[in-house]
Amino acid sequence: MNNENPIIDINGLAHVILTVSNFEKAHEFYSKLLPKFGMSLIHDGPDFCYHVGGRTAIGIRRCNPEYTNERFQQYRVGLHHLCFRARTMKDVDETARLASKIGAKIERGPEERDWAPGYYYVLFEDPDGIRLEINFIPGKGLLTKGESFGSENDYIRIGGEDQINTD
Repeated sequence: MNNENPIIDINGLAHVILTVSNFEKAHEFYSKLLPKFGMSLIHDGPDFCYHVGGRTAIGIRRCNPEYTNERFQQYRVGLHHLCFRARTMKDVDETARLASKIGAKIERGPEERDWAPGYYYVLFEDPDGIRLEINFIPGKGLLTKGESFGSENDYIRIGGEDQINTD
């Protein structure tokens, strides 16, 4: 083995833990959403619940008492948003309907964008304002030889404001 350039062969994302300010609302929201993603509730305690499935796990954790009046801020240091990968465009559409039904604020979509070939997604918020996305990308997406990341101008911020390309 070449020790100068070792390759660590990861196998997906093991888990993400989201800390929430209103645990009861978040618990209800995620208990309706995550089972529809094929995830099973493995632990359900007074301050933490944990769903496993789809080669990952999502934990919902009650915040410390001094933070109960705070909401998620997308551009603070830390999490920007969490994105699940769907197997079909229909799954994205179904997620949009479900998210709306359980009270999520739909930010964008379902719609196509050119971030990758065939990129189709919906972006929505949980009760704390944590942004969640589910997307579908056909084939190998950006791993297809010759493909490149699209909409690079979507990731420019000036004075704390997104400079979104509407073309």
